[in-house]
Formats: sequence, C-alpha cells, structure tokens
Amino acid sequence: MIALTINGEARQADVPPDMPLLWVLRDVLGLTGTKYGCGIAQCGACTVHMDGRPVRSCVLPVGTVGSRAITTIEAIGEEPDGARVQKAWLDLEVIQCGYCQSGQIMAAAALLRDIPHPDDSDIDAALAGNICRCGTYVRIREAIKHAAAGV
Repeated sequence: MIALTINGEARQADVPPDMPLLWVLRDVLGLTGTKYGCGIAQCGACTVHMDGRPVRSCVLPVGTVGSRAITTIEAIGEEPDGARVQKAWLDLEVIQCGYCQSGQIMAAAALLRDIPHPDDSDIDAALAGNICRCGTYVRIREAIKHAAAGV
C-alpha cells in the first residue's frame, strides 16, 4: 500500500511502486482531469505538480513520490495562481479540443508562481514541453499575460 497526498488529502493506493503516477491518479483514484498523451514525457498532457513543481506523471513511478504533495488540475483552482490561470483561460476562450489544456494550465500556474509577470521568452521556456495539437499557443500566451495582470 502506497500512501500519497493528493490535492491536500491523504490517500492510499494498493499498486506496484513502479506504476506511473498518472495511472494511479486516473485509474485507481478516479482523478481523470490529468490526461494521457504520449506516455514518454514529451507532450505535457499529464503534467501535475509535485511540491509545487510541474512533473510529467506518465513517467513518474508512484513509489518515488514519497511524502511530497501532488496537486492535479482538479485542485489547482484552489491556489491563487491556478485560479487566475483558469479564469484567464475562460475569459480568453483558450480551449479548442481541450485535451492538452489541463497540462498547459498546470505549467502556466507553476510559471506564474515563479515569475509573476513573465515575458514571451519566459512563457515559451516554461511551456516548451506542452504540446497543443490545435495550435492555441497565441491564446495560451495571452491568457498567461491576462492572468499575470490579475484581470
């Protein structure tokens, strides 16, 4: 049995320690907001926060998480930066198909926590590993700036 802290709650999962965190979140705990994309940490759809830092849950063995706190898209709106990012996403209608957006939002919230007023190069660097097949990059960038302005 593996003990985890997910979205502020103590959880237990009877899974092998080498199981990727993504499968524990989605298939064992029922938190389906985090998406499976490529399975090799290249697309960012599976991004969650571990102690506030973005990580790719599709390649992170759950046995390595230990006592570190995991935050998923289901709870990022409870944090100030996450709430501003989610509001900006809605205000600017960023989403097209939506599949990558949970990972994009997680990466953007982590960026704003580290750099409250990012420029284009900061945004490009922070979200470089998050791929959007719909090509909403211009709207994502504008939403991050919108969130940074606190509008």
